[in-house]
Amino acid sequence: MDLITSTLYHKIVPPRKKLNKLSPAIILLHGRGADENDLLGLAEYFDESLFIVSVRAPFDFMNTGGYTWFDIQDIGSPDIKMFEESYDKLLQFIKDVCSGYPIDPGKIILFGFSMGTMMSLSVALTQPQLVKAVVANSGILPEQLELEYKWEDIKGKAFFIGHGIHDSIIPISYARRAKDLLLSHGVDLIYREYEMDHQIDEEGLNDIIKWIAKQL
Repeated sequence: MDLITSTLYHKIVPPRKKLNKLSPAIILLHGRGADENDLLGLAEYFDESLFIVSVRAPFDFMNTGGYTWFDIQDIGSPDIKMFEESYDKLLQFIKDVCSGYPIDPGKIILFGFSMGTMMSLSVALTQPQLVKAVVANSGILPEQLELEYKWEDIKGKAFFIGHGIHDSIIPISYARRAKDLLLSHGVDLIYREYEMDHQIDEEGLNDIIKWIAKQL
């Protein structure tokens, strides 16, 4: 299901248990080459009060049937033009879902995987007022982009970082760097390393589910 006015195609799973007129929401942002269905299978494990929105990245990925947020020059170095277009569309999309669905704008959690983590962190650090919390799986905190991170405004904001020690796509060193940067600016951070590759395993998912429940 998509909004007529929305900037990005997406699917939704309404809350199974509606507690108030407006629901807390989680926005799922997939990695390179996947689509809006990739993370949607996690919906059944999340808190029943959440309004779940799974977004499709705006660019076709090498005619594979998948999608991407941007091309990469090197690990951690996006094509700037594509990144900026995706970033602008994602910002507008967050505003769209708040006006188009019964979502509480003060209770939006971004859930990213890999490239979707880069998008999630970019939004949270530049527009922290739009985001209550971030789940950053197997990704990178972008440092090579011309973004104005509002470090002074993220103090106390909740972040969960999960990464595989054996990640063959994005080395664990990127997660450790993100941890150090976020902690140095006073965020409320849970950081976890797992015995896995570039994925979300059962242990990590269980940790995330418990963490999200606390944010609500």
